[in-house]
Amino acid sequence: MTDTPPERRRRAPAMDAEQRREMIVRAAMPLVVEHGGGVTTRQIARAAGIGEGTIFRVFADKDAVLDACVGEALRPGPVLDRIAAIPLALPLPDRLVEAAAALRAHLDRLGALLGALHATGGRARIGRQARTGAAPDRAAGTLPVRLALAELFEPERELLRLSPDRLAALFLGLLFAGAADAADAADAADAADAADERPLSSAELVDVLLHGALTDPATPAAPATPATPEGRS
Repeated sequence: MTDTPPERRRRAPAMDAEQRREMIVRAAMPLVVEHGGGVTTRQIARAAGIGEGTIFRVFADKDAVLDACVGEALRPGPVLDRIAAIPLALPLPDRLVEAAAALRAHLDRLGALLGALHATGGRARIGRQARTGAAPDRAAGTLPVRLALAELFEPERELLRLSPDRLAALFLGLLFAGAADAADAADAADAADAADERPLSSAELVDVLLHGALTDPATPAAPATPATPEGRS
């Protein structure tokens, strides 16, 4: 009886430079959230399971790694994938609640990373990226999100008072009201707490969007009181 030779250990396939960059950024992002700009390349290398020198084969320095993490956090691809996966067979309110949850999770991740960098002196990082062309254009990033949201309204197009695109823009406006800059999201939350205001849940936001501000849409709103002309009591 012949012994079966032991199976040779297979080596992991070699990565190209872009794959290695992506792997390093994925490993670095949770560390940046935890340590901000104080994260070290040794910590990143340990998390990625590589030698520290490997980082510098694809990144010029630690700042380049941090810039890549910001660019990845701003990239809309993951949230677009989540919105595209929402079944159109679901009722419209359920579709929109899922979309709101996906967008809020995206904003939370972005805010956590930028907040950590801001707390450790990285406030100007997005500005530097914008000047060098390394940061994604915000308007360009918002457009595909709006188009993806508009697709969620399409099955009910004949029942809508506004076009799917305009409703998608309104939805985004409601969702991100008070958070014009994601880097200031934590400050905005603190301000809301100070004013004893609870942020709307995703379900509440969708309900207001679809049904308006009145508890009974069939009840007409009271007419606005006409302004008194200047000079008259």
